Amino acid sequence: MKSIAMRSAQTRNNRMENLCWRIWHLTRKKKQIEWEDAQRLARRHYEREQGHKAASKELSEFSDGEKPEPSPKLKTASATLSRNYSNFEMFVQQQQSQKKKSLYIVLISIHGLVRGYNMELGRDSDTGGQVKYVVELARALAMMTEVYRVDLLTRQICSPDVDWSYGEPTEMLTHGNTEGAGESSGAYIVRIPCGPRDKYVAKEHLWPYVQEFVDGALAHILNMSKALGEQVYGGEKPVWPHVIHGHYADAGNIACLLSGALNVPMVLTGHSLGRNKLEQLLKQGRDTKEDINNTYRIMRRIEGEELSLDGAEIVITSTRQEVDEQWGLYDGFDVRLERVFRARAKQGMSCYGRYMPRMVVIPPGMDFSSVISLNTEDGDSDGGALSEPMSPKPEPPIWAEIKRFFSNPHKPMILALARPDPKKNLTTLVKAFGESRSLRELANLVLIMGNRDDIDEMSGGNAAVLTTIIKLIDKYNLYGLVAYPKHHKQNEVPSIYRLVARTKGVFINPALVEPFGLTLIEAAAHGIPTVATKNGGPVDIHKTLKNGLLVDPHNQKEIADALLKLVSDRNMWMECRKNGLTNIFNYSWPQHCRIYLARIAQCRSQRKNWQDGSLLDRQPAIDEEYTRDSLKDVHTHLSIDERSVGNGSDFLEYHSKLQSVQENSNGSDIAGKGFWQRKMRKVFVIAIDSYTTDGKPHENMLKAIQNIVKHVKEDPSVHGPGFILSTAMRFSETIELLNSGGVDLFEFDALICGSGSEIYYPDVYADNASSGISKLQFCIDQDYLMHIDYRWGREGVRRTIARFLASGVEDMQHPLAIEEDGTSSNEHCLAYKVKDPSQVLRVEELRKNLRMRGLRCHVLYCKSASLLYIMPLFASRAQALRYLFVRWGTDISNMCVFVGEAGDNDYEELLCGALKTIIVKGYVEGNGSDKLLRGSGSYHREDMVPVDSPNIVTVDLSGISQALQQAMKQ
Repeated sequence: MKSIAMRSAQTRNNRMENLCWRIWHLTRKKKQIEWEDAQRLARRHYEREQGHKAASKELSEFSDGEKPEPSPKLKTASATLSRNYSNFEMFVQQQQSQKKKSLYIVLISIHGLVRGYNMELGRDSDTGGQVKYVVELARALAMMTEVYRVDLLTRQICSPDVDWSYGEPTEMLTHGNTEGAGESSGAYIVRIPCGPRDKYVAKEHLWPYVQEFVDGALAHILNMSKALGEQVYGGEKPVWPHVIHGHYADAGNIACLLSGALNVPMVLTGHSLGRNKLEQLLKQGRDTKEDINNTYRIMRRIEGEELSLDGAEIVITSTRQEVDEQWGLYDGFDVRLERVFRARAKQGMSCYGRYMPRMVVIPPGMDFSSVISLNTEDGDSDGGALSEPMSPKPEPPIWAEIKRFFSNPHKPMILALARPDPKKNLTTLVKAFGESRSLRELANLVLIMGNRDDIDEMSGGNAAVLTTIIKLIDKYNLYGLVAYPKHHKQNEVPSIYRLVARTKGVFINPALVEPFGLTLIEAAAHGIPTVATKNGGPVDIHKTLKNGLLVDPHNQKEIADALLKLVSDRNMWMECRKNGLTNIFNYSWPQHCRIYLARIAQCRSQRKNWQDGSLLDRQPAIDEEYTRDSLKDVHTHLSIDERSVGNGSDFLEYHSKLQSVQENSNGSDIAGKGFWQRKMRKVFVIAIDSYTTDGKPHENMLKAIQNIVKHVKEDPSVHGPGFILSTAMRFSETIELLNSGGVDLFEFDALICGSGSEIYYPDVYADNASSGISKLQFCIDQDYLMHIDYRWGREGVRRTIARFLASGVEDMQHPLAIEEDGTSSNEHCLAYKVKDPSQVLRVEELRKNLRMRGLRCHVLYCKSASLLYIMPLFASRAQALRYLFVRWGTDISNMCVFVGEAGDNDYEELLCGALKTIIVKGYVEGNGSDKLLRGSGSYHREDMVPVDSPNIVTVDLSGISQALQQAMKQ
């Protein structure tokens, strides 16, 4: 017995010692996390301060001697629109008086399950408030007098795990305003196929399919623009999108690329932001940054949000808190710089390519039709009594489903409506309810936590929260006091609110951070007082509605006290209810849409090409069937089935053919350009980056071009192929390379040079044809140069890089090891020779430093990392192909790109999308410029390129023919 007692004492001592060590370890870890967090925030603050100071200093240097004066553009806009910059409400009224039902608006929200009826909100973490928001926004916009059609683009899902309706290509939401409406008017959900056709993919794993969605959406928009042009303008011109609006990071990335391809303004709504989520998760200390990235693909999400900021004209937020505390964390936005740039623009002073998107607070709206009808039915402004309903209609089934949980269903109900997600903080609510005896005696608790069949089939985080809640109910013996139904339909949610209002209950949103809080508005519209977190959007909602209390979501006692105060004080309950019902119409959808459209009109008025769609309208909509038998649009589609053009008499014959066709055509000249383009069923793009270490074209590049052209032309399954050469070389270098191998230049329908900074076409007006191939026989696409000139401040970028060369940047303790290369530069490409690749910044780091100074650029290393290119935001080889897709009317799925096993920093963009990619082995030595793209803490290639894409084939030279046949079948 003595030995047992001694062992027991020893065991207790060991346990106590282990517990002490554990407490010490946790305390130490907590301090370490706090120190790392402070260091990270301090470094970021320092970087932002440096960027702000540098941008301000450079603008001051630029502006020496520059006098503020009204901008000619603003004068023109003011004369046209009678615009008053100091009174936005007046501008809204002016827009209302200029209504014409012709606007086409594109909304994008790709993740989750999106449909217009019986929305399965809460089914998973991707199908939440955002789905409801975008569907209701589409419906509301379609009802505006000036809007003809609204398309909500989302992903098509044909998985057996979800309802068949999510696989339907199109779903009508509303036919819109019937006055002046055509057959295609109204609001529609359009589902674009991308990624695995038979799988439901969570948003964290959708990133590799972004480019494919862009290509599918672009094809839909082009077809729809042509169809709407027939209905609205009688076929005189297409109806291009008035705006492209991306929701969340993934759709924002897509909207940015579509905006660049179509030259239309982009609007962004973040909903929830990656940097904010990363900061919150790091503070918890449970996972490392690497673990967080692997779980949430958080770095790819953040980069998607940064790219969205690069392309957005307007960022719509729900609250000022979202602007100051969330968007303020990003490289691409600085509140102070945005004000400086806006002030300079109003004074007519140039910002030299620097830009910050405009943050606009527009609270989301709500459909009040069901609320009004319910209140009318109740006929009791005081809420009525549950035991004595005024309505003769039977109770909704969801009432019985909730009341069956309660031993006394007549007590006031406390309602929480949220997914069982850790950040929604429902466990703290249950603890607060369970530990407050007074609250348990006075009220019941209703937890509507989405829909579920089996907890074991739920995602890990949601299942853990739900399991914890059930354990807490058992711990505090809350049986008969808490309802947590397994299922509810979306159209039953108003009935749930109505039930809570009847019992004089309270709605609570206890989330740790709430970006906006749409459920708070819904509750207020039903006459229910609210208790909400003081972190995020509810602060602004409370200021407007004045219908409840704000609490610290971490403080259980404060939550319980606030709920008890509203439940027990009838006068306060009635005052909050009255305030909510009085002020709720500040959140109506019509009001939201009026401000929304006026803001977009305001930004469109500042850019000529957006006012009349002039660039886009030069790309006529082509009827492929018609052009098979007609040469009407000879400038855009010229059909010559057989041609063999060389350097002598062959070229003379070829040129005479072109002139003959031109003389006999009645097509109108497009901006006086002489380039031509023949009709092609298939387009083959050669984009193999094979260079020596000093940046010279490797002999393998010429061999690759010759062999690919030869194999394509000899393949019997390919008829009338078109060829595009896409390269980082200058135009003169490209011509020299092709001439050195005796390659016929006019085999190529376009040359994409300078990594997408220029596009050249064969020139049908070349006068000196007999003198052989010369530069004059190709013409540059001037429209493309105008197209990519968006937000391009060449001199501003050049001076900023010169400052980096002289004094270095914050990420390095020494100047960059690069020097300007004037011979490789052009008007839309600044080139720098890389003297030492180990002494330069990676692309992501250099882009971060430029963004912090308000400069939006496309940055890449090319030619085996021997050159650094800095170009306009939308200048790239991938975007150049989309530009040609729009101009030529060629189906992008009929494009086939040949690449090597490695390449320049834009290599990943060429691997993904709807086009077919053939990776040809044996032509590229080394890893190209990959080592200078991203660091170890960034996202990975798997987040950009789908691993098992059927559109990507890897072959050696002997397998090209087989790969071509496979591509033809697809």
